[in-house]
Amino acid sequence: MPRYVGLDVSQKTTAICVVDEQGRRLWRGVCATDPGAISARVLKHAGVDAKVGVETGSMTPWLVHGLRNAGLNVECLDARRVKAALQMRLNKTDENDAEGLAQIMRTGWYRPVHVKSLDAHRARALLGARAQLVGMTTRLSNMIRGVLKTFGLLPGAGRGLRFDQKVEALLDGAPEIALIVRPLLVTWRQLREQIAVFDKAVQQQVRGDPICRLLMTVPGIGALSSLMYVSTVEEPGRFSRSRAVGAHLGLTPRRYQSGETDRNGHISRCGDGLARTLMYEAAIVIRHRVKRSLHLKDWAEAIERRSGPGKARVALARSIVRATICLPTRRSV
Repeated sequence: MPRYVGLDVSQKTTAICVVDEQGRRLWRGVCATDPGAISARVLKHAGVDAKVGVETGSMTPWLVHGLRNAGLNVECLDARRVKAALQMRLNKTDENDAEGLAQIMRTGWYRPVHVKSLDAHRARALLGARAQLVGMTTRLSNMIRGVLKTFGLLPGAGRGLRFDQKVEALLDGAPEIALIVRPLLVTWRQLREQIAVFDKAVQQQVRGDPICRLLMTVPGIGALSSLMYVSTVEEPGRFSRSRAVGAHLGLTPRRYQSGETDRNGHISRCGDGLARTLMYEAAIVIRHRVKRSLHLKDWAEAIERRSGPGKARVALARSIVRATICLPTRRSV
């Protein structure tokens, strides 16, 4: 007789509930948030054939892969859909949420969410850390420029000498301002050094991945874009068609239809924001920096004449995503 298990996860403890095929609660309890402890409780009270459901969350990849390694059938559920389904419950507790997850697993009213491998999460963490430092560097340099501008000192555009060298030249004749700006400049240099360390790590990972090297043959796709794309898509077979990848990255327009009203809005911006940004930057490179003739470039130019540059870049980014997923998979490289 099949049994269904719901897991409501928190940082320290996890609430577990087991129900049968008729929805009757068989057992519920709490254990430490650890794959070993959870799998032991599930195997004891539900058996190895139980279907286990857990919401998406920051600890979900670690738990899902650990429970699957223990031989359990685990499905990941979208937390937003689960919240909508559980809003009818009068009292919200961890135990009630776990039972609600078990009932959702029993009825089958859910769409499983793909859980990426830990390698993909490590690549995404590397790129996210680099992007964070780049943003901090940009904000710091803008602050330095603002302080200097107040006193009539202009470092100029980012060409020729490095930014810190230009600032140091301006500070030679202004010792009072140097007391404020030089500590900021030291931090700016340290951030740049750490960004260089991340860049080296990205290059090493890309060189060891044949798919990333293949993607870099596409105009506009560099090391950052290829690694981000591979870690985001990971398994092309999970998409029914190439157009679904554009929607997965939030590059398709929203639609509102009711009665006689039917209109398309701005892009949905769902999914990974950094991956969407890098694909958009790749579209800008193709549109403005690639000099040779390309079909995608000509197609984007036609859209720009008809609808403007913004829509042309988004459409080009969406087409790049569709084109790159059609490249050979890992097994055929």
